[in-house]
Amino acid sequence: MDAFTAGLLHRIRAAQTDLTRARETGDDFLADVEQAELDDLHRLAAEHGVEVASPGC
Repeated sequence: MDAFTAGLLHRIRAAQTDLTRARETGDDFLADVEQAELDDLHRLAAEHGVEVASPGC
């Protein structure tokens, strides 16, 4: 795995964790920000052929 892929997957995991935490604490604004970040990261992954496992896997 190259550095780009590893970094992207790390950022996706971090955004997922932050999104979960924001939702659990009821911070709707932060949840929206994290969801947008996660959407952008997934788009970037798709554009570069990086396969992203589902959060439950």
